[in-house]
Amino acid sequence: MTALFRPLCLTQGDPSGIGPDIAVALYEEFRADPTADPFFLVADPGVIRRRANMLGREVEVIETTPESAQADFAKGLPVVSLRAKTLGEPGRPDPADAQGTIEAIATAVDFAASGRASAIVTNPIAKSVLYRAGFTHPGHTEFLGELSAKLFGLDVRPVMMLWSRELAVVPATIHVPLARIPALLNIADLVAIGEITAEALRRDFGVAAPRLCFAGLNPHAGEDGAIGREEIDIIAPAVARLKDKNIAASGPFSADTMFHAEARKAYDVAICMYHDQALIPIKTLAFDTGVNVTLGLPFIRTSPDHGTAFDIAGTGRASARSLTEAMRLAGRMASARSGITHSETCRA
Repeated sequence: MTALFRPLCLTQGDPSGIGPDIAVALYEEFRADPTADPFFLVADPGVIRRRANMLGREVEVIETTPESAQADFAKGLPVVSLRAKTLGEPGRPDPADAQGTIEAIATAVDFAASGRASAIVTNPIAKSVLYRAGFTHPGHTEFLGELSAKLFGLDVRPVMMLWSRELAVVPATIHVPLARIPALLNIADLVAIGEITAEALRRDFGVAAPRLCFAGLNPHAGEDGAIGREEIDIIAPAVARLKDKNIAASGPFSADTMFHAEARKAYDVAICMYHDQALIPIKTLAFDTGVNVTLGLPFIRTSPDHGTAFDIAGTGRASARSLTEAMRLAGRMASARSGITHSETCRA
């Protein structure tokens, strides 16, 4: 590893979910792979030890610091301890554990801001549990935006991208009722989303000339206004403005023809108008390997594209595939942003 590259930082997520399970599994996989980037976990070490024992995993948990994590990685799973202690009873989420979940996220962002971590990867949280403890943000992404303003002094616009080797998608609207979507779409927002996405593809994914493909909102992309005018009045003008900014944008296209194999060759990311329009195709193509990437932040953040799975926590049935993809992608993005090749960032 070069001195330019700091370890990746992983948060524990909701301690009653599968976050601890897949963190332990990820460590076992990465420890055995000399090409994998070392990471440290921000968590309650007691929760991780108990879960490893429950799963029958012989993993040593080493309480460490970000600076010592790389050296400790060969000996055990490096864990930076939370101040908050958490119960983390598998399958039994407790609002009393919410403070630790929130602290892990805030601590990870602080490490990124101070240069002690090269990127952060977040394990899944349960918003309903956090809400019961007084959490006021709609979700992970909005909280990360607030932390960016606080720790970096930047007013940011987070953009969610779901990435896989088969397809990358950006939903222009996320967790809102379908009935509200037409009123939420506007030219300025679509242009901003396009600009943020194109910049991230250039800087963090090594795509020299990103190609953005916009989906229409209505069936058949509105059929020249016969089924709706959002394509004519909002989406097409946004595409035109992006072209004026020398961004290779196209559309709007009918969503029912955008996602087959031949169509996907024509673009690098599909910008969709609502949540399910984006997530149904990527979860069909890459259900276990999709990665949630937050664009527009002053640091790199990825996450597995699944939830807390309380029903299988502690059973040994949880798959770490999406977390593995999230961690490997974070490493590639960090090396791209640092201007070094990924092979240089990995252990010898």
